[in-house]
Amino acid sequence: QVQLVESGGGLVQPGGSLRLSCVASGGIFEIDAMGWYRQALGSQREWVATINSGGGTNYKDSVKGRFTISRDNAKNTVHLQMNSLKPEDTAVYYCWRPYGGRNYWGQGTQVTVSS
Repeated sequence: QVQLVESGGGLVQPGGSLRLSCVASGGIFEIDAMGWYRQALGSQREWVATINSGGGTNYKDSVKGRFTISRDNAKNTVHLQMNSLKPEDTAVYYCWRPYGGRNYWGQGTQVTVSS
């Protein structure tokens, strides 16, 4: 059974940093792509970043240069380092993992950027 557990959200001032983590269980972690999505209040869930099994990364344009996705296959963990945070980054952030033809999601972690 595939499970994803996120951590690391919180309240931060504009310009601050947070690091999100997602621990995955089930399947073969090192061969799967992983990613992060976010959903702001009243908005649809949107893609933020992905990392493939080889470590290749892709980012939403608005977070390029500020966010970094990485993975630690030994710990079945994917991270999202978020720097220079802006109020518009406020959202619930979800870890994502495609596996066996299905999409799996974590429970979400709230990130609030406010002074």
